[in-house]
Amino acid sequence: MVKLLVFDFDGTLVDSQSISIKIYNQLADKYHVKKIKSFDTIKKLPLHERFKTLNLPIYKLPLFAADFTKQYKNSLETIALVTGMREILIELKKKGYELAIVSSNSESNIRDYLGEKQINVFETIINSHNILGKDKVIKKLLISKMLESSEVIYVGDEIRDVIACKKLGIKIIWANWGYDLLEMLQGEQPDYIAYSPEDILSIINLQ
Repeated sequence: MVKLLVFDFDGTLVDSQSISIKIYNQLADKYHVKKIKSFDTIKKLPLHERFKTLNLPIYKLPLFAADFTKQYKNSLETIALVTGMREILIELKKKGYELAIVSSNSESNIRDYLGEKQINVFETIINSHNILGKDKVIKKLLISKMLESSEVIYVGDEIRDVIACKKLGIKIIWANWGYDLLEMLQGEQPDYIAYSPEDILSIINLQ
């Protein structure tokens, strides 16, 4: 029986692609990395290939991410919730599911955003810190909630979300409106695909 629904934030709950690219390009000169001219080209690449193409080495990520987070906070009011997501979250909460967020964005940014949008359905919000280590954070969440993998479903839009969930044996709903392209996945496939927020509710109702 599913008890906990875990959501990614950027790309899954909110449409932050354009502002993320804007902030990245504003920081590009400071960190001596290449600017993004066309995200359609970049998003076709695996994450490590994106970093390589942009000349953004892993060792620069912590400082870059810290600067990015500060700039992101100043742009919260310009970021839109994915259309239809508010209603779905409220309905899932009414049905008795516990809702959580695991994101590489900061907990402060997420809480401020949800506060501004008056969305009070999430009991737990966790920053994953390590952009490539979401599985470790999700595992700690399961332990803290004393839940089995079979009692959790994750909703995300990036390849690393699928990889993390497969490591833990957690079912994942792929949000097909997000950052990564479904055709980029090789080998491991998501358990379900949602083409709209309404599909998330339909999938959960079948559990």
